[in-house]
Amino acid sequence: MSGALAGKEAWMIYGIGIDITEIARIEHAQASNPHFAGKVLTDRELAYYHDLPPERAAQWLAGRFSVKEAYAKAFGTGLGPVALHDVETLSDAAGRPVITAHPYAGKAFVSISHTATLVMTEVILEAESE
Repeated sequence: MSGALAGKEAWMIYGIGIDITEIARIEHAQASNPHFAGKVLTDRELAYYHDLPPERAAQWLAGRFSVKEAYAKAFGTGLGPVALHDVETLSDAAGRPVITAHPYAGKAFVSISHTATLVMTEVILEAESE
C-alpha cells in the first residue's frame, strides 16, 4: 500500500443496520409505561434524557431506541441477543452521536436523522481486515 493509506490499518464492513421509528409510537410507549425510558436507555443515556426539555425528549428517546434496533440488525442478530442496555449512544463535544458502548469488538459508527414524525438511523460495524 502506498500514499496516504500506507501504514494504516485496513478495515472492512462487518454489518450495516438501518431502522426507522415513529416518534408517536415512542411517545405512546412512554405515556403508557413511565418506566419505558429506563428499559431502553443506559444509566448515562437516561441521565441525559432527564435533562432534555419536554418538547425534545420523545424525539431523542426515539432516536436512541432506533440506534439500538439498527445496531442489532448490523450485528446480525436482532434484538434479544443484543439487549437494549448493551448499546449506548452519547454525543461528542460537537454534538454528534457516538456509540460509546456495544458488544462488538470492532468499530461502530452511527447516523441519526429525523423529521417531525420519524427517526431514521444507520449503524455501520467495521472489522479489521485480515
